[in-house]
Formats: sequence, structure tokens, C-alpha cells
Amino acid sequence: MHVRKLRQFIVVAEELHFSRAAARLYVAQQALSRQVKELEEELGATLFRRSTRSVELTAAGRALLEGARATVEAWDRAVARTTSAARAEQGVLRVGSCPAAALELTSPILRELEERLPDVEVEMREHLLTDPSAGLLDHSADIAFVRVPATLPRMEVVPLFTEPLVVSVATGHRFAERDRGSVAEVLDEPITVSRTEDAAYRAFWQLTGFRDKAPAVLLDHTSVIEEGILVASGRAVSVTVAAAARYGGHPDLRFVPIVDAPRSTLAVALPAEEPSPLARAFVDAAVTVRDREAGLVAAIEDPEL
Repeated sequence: MHVRKLRQFIVVAEELHFSRAAARLYVAQQALSRQVKELEEELGATLFRRSTRSVELTAAGRALLEGARATVEAWDRAVARTTSAARAEQGVLRVGSCPAAALELTSPILRELEERLPDVEVEMREHLLTDPSAGLLDHSADIAFVRVPATLPRMEVVPLFTEPLVVSVATGHRFAERDRGSVAEVLDEPITVSRTEDAAYRAFWQLTGFRDKAPAVLLDHTSVIEEGILVASGRAVSVTVAAAARYGGHPDLRFVPIVDAPRSTLAVALPAEEPSPLARAFVDAAVTVRDREAGLVAAIEDPEL
């Protein structure tokens, strides 16, 4: 029985809809139905009760779901530990990052690590906003710069700094010439947020905690570039960090501080269970730089906009 079949079963069980499950898995619906049928034959049990209107888990399906999730999670952890250990033996550290990584702290951290471990090869990869874990959850990264809140199960999260939030608007927007704004004012605007399945991440950036109902207009994006295009065109505003004013680089955008919004935390995250020795060394280097570069951290946390 392949782990792939268990993954497919879990997605169908979560969606209770073969078409939506197939879309999530990027497979044809017929192929997915065939895989589920093969799994049922291997187990000698009917897992789903299907009708023209609905799909329901049977008692056998509910029994399998808990075990399937545990099995897949255990397998993923084993794979992650194996690949991380192999990379460590080869002297390679894969560092995932959210856009702009740790801002002005990034280069000092990398230099500090190089001084400590000159023979280590660091491979950095910036991930799309659709993956707030920056490669940690799919094990393509050994360690990552992440924005929290985000859903990071079984991860150790080490904060480096926090930043105030701003609203990004087009130059012709009614906020464009303002020197500040409030959360209440932003709630009335069409807003764009990352097209991610991480509910905690999406909720933070669309200010869900301050809303009585969902935004009237909600546009999804997958990258900072898409976000900038949507905002510059006047179709939406976006809630982002103050550093976007320094790194945004778009002439048709303005960034207005939101005075009563929560702050965003930039952190280093790594697996809590048996992290790579190189990942642990990276954390130590990052913390050293954070504590040593107090002036740089202060400028990031309280920027002049």
C-alpha cells in the first residue's frame, strides 16, 4: 500500500467531494476515483458512501482516516530527518525564506554563519506567499525565515524582530496622501491576500480578528509582484509590513501606517524534533546577530515612513 494512496484518501476525506479533491491533488478525477477504489479493494472495505449528491465517510473510512494521518505524518517526519541528515553530511544547508528574508539582518546572519562554518554550502530559496512555511512543511528547506502567525506544526520558532503594519494603496487612492490610518478604515476596502491554505496566515493579513463578517471584496494573489499589480491598478488594497515601503519598488504604490494594527513577527523556524546540526548552527548565528545588531533591529522595528 503506497503512502501516495493514503494521501489521496485523506484529501478526499477532507473534501468529501472527488472533484475538489482532484483539483487539490492536481490529478484527474477519474484517476483519483480509481486510486480510491484500489485502496478499498486492498483493504477489503468500503471507505466512502457515494451518491449523486454527496460523498460520506463510512465507519471503516472514519477508522482509517485517523491512522492514515498518523502514518503519513510519521513517514514525512522520517523522510525529513533522512534528507536533512544527508544534506548535513554533505555540508549543505537549505534555507527557505519568505519574500525579503530577514530584511537588513539577512546578510549579517549569512556572514556570521560563514565565519563559523566556512565549509558549509548555504542554498537559499525564496518561496511564494502561498507557502508561509517557506519550504519547511514539504521538507524542501532545513530551516526558514518565516512570517508569523502561520501554521507551523512541530516547528521551533525563534523570533528575530517585529514590524508595524501598513496598508498599501494606489497613488490615486483616498489614503495615498495620509500619514496614518486605522484598522476600521481599512476594513471597508477591497483587500488582496495570499492564496494559501494556511487559515491563520490569511486571517492575520486580512484583519479577520477585527471583522464582524468577511470582506466585501477579497482578491487572491500568489506573490509580492501579483500583490503589487492588484494594488497599483486600484482593484484592492493590501495589508503588509513597513519594510514593503523600502523593498516594494513600485512607483504607483503608497504605504500608510495602520496605527492600531498588531505587529508582524519575522522569525527563524526549524523542525522541533531532531533538527539538522547545521540548522541549529544557523539559529545560533541568527540570534547572535539579532542581539549584537541592536541598532539595526531598532531601525527595522520603528522605521521612518
